[in-house]
Amino acid sequence: MKLLEGKVALITGGSRGIGKGIVETFAKQGAQVAFTYAGSVDKATALENALSDVTKIKGYQSDASDFDAAQKLVDDVMADFGKVDILINNAGITRDNLLLRMGKEDWDIIMKTNLDSVFNLTKAVIKPMMKAKSGSIINMSSVVGIQGNAGQANYAASKAGVIGFTKSVALELGSRNIRCNAIAPGFIETEMTAALDEKVIEQWRNDVPLKRGGQPEDVANVCVFLGSDMSAYITGQTLNVCGGLLT
Repeated sequence: MKLLEGKVALITGGSRGIGKGIVETFAKQGAQVAFTYAGSVDKATALENALSDVTKIKGYQSDASDFDAAQKLVDDVMADFGKVDILINNAGITRDNLLLRMGKEDWDIIMKTNLDSVFNLTKAVIKPMMKAKSGSIINMSSVVGIQGNAGQANYAASKAGVIGFTKSVALELGSRNIRCNAIAPGFIETEMTAALDEKVIEQWRNDVPLKRGGQPEDVANVCVFLGSDMSAYITGQTLNVCGGLLT
């Protein structure tokens, strides 16, 4: 039996990068998948078409950082799929700059996209999960949220906030059999990193004890574990998927 057979997952930012890897892996593991995308309509449609023979899947163009839009999204997914067993708050962006040069708008947009979105979607799924007396919420943090990084004060703060939020939700909802955990990816190679200078990428790989960058499926596999019944006694935790970078 597939690990996610019979489960419905809602994944934000699912049309590219890590999110796409999670969508693909969840589909292969038997989950029905609802995913969101911002502007990548063509990529979202292609992903739907590629996996429609594997499982029930639907993309929703929705802004997770908008409170009302997040509520409508969950209402729509409930109407289309009947339930939400797993929520993965994956949507996120960067606006890197040294603090000295960082504008207020660069701070605000990161907090809105990376942190508000986690609150919005989690708030929206709580009632249906409580009614079902079951649920797994997985929030995407970052190793930067644990150790910080020069030039990413805004991003690091948002991702550290995700960890604090995750622990609090785990404490609040544990008695309702709703689990909440975070994942902190390290250097994961996606189409975004492919645009960087190869020398920079090679230096990053050398800094990792496993001497390679991670792949989206490395993060996706941990999401499968945390979303499945195999992790039924795990909540409030942050799992680092970083090839040993934080060791």
